[in-house]
Formats: sequence, C-alpha cells, structure tokens
Amino acid sequence: MLRKIIGNNDRPRISIFRSNKAIYAQIIDDLSGKTLVSISSNNKIFRNKKINKKKLSYEVGKYLGNKALVLKIKKLVFDKRKYLYHGRVKSLAEGIRKMGLDF
Repeated sequence: MLRKIIGNNDRPRISIFRSNKAIYAQIIDDLSGKTLVSISSNNKIFRNKKINKKKLSYEVGKYLGNKALVLKIKKLVFDKRKYLYHGRVKSLAEGIRKMGLDF
C-alpha cells in the first residue's frame, strides 16, 4: 500500500533526492504547488568544501533549516521517498533539526 505525503501551508513538505554525487532538498507547499526553498550540495556555497558526503549533507540541512526559519516555517513534513533513513538522508534531517525545525 502506497501512501502519499502531502504538505500544506502549516506544515510544508521537505522532498529529498539523493544521487551518487549530490543531495538535493526542497521545501514545497503542495496545496499552492510552489517550491518555497531549494538547495543542493552542488551549490556554490558548498562547492569548495573538502568534506565527505555525509558531513556535506549535514551542512546542506543546516542551510535549508536556516532558510526555512527566515520564511518563518517551524513545522515540516519529511518526505524521504524511497530512501532509507540512514547515512546522508539522516545527516540532512539532523542538520535541519539542529536549526530548530520540527518534523
């Protein structure tokens, strides 16, 4: 049984995509169909950092959490899609939680 995760105005959805080289995350309001914030580890901010992919995912999560706080978003719905909750996905989530967001 497949269930669909949907975000709304009160709790937007964090969508994660993980490739072999990078991790992408975006905060989406599904009711209005708009992406509020998006970031990837390929961004200029992270390009020159010489750290492993797991630590880089943590930094991406902290950056995304900071951007969400600027938009006054406190609660989110976490959509990890088909990925298991460990490794880079878990590091990204911990980085978001470090900034004080709840999901």
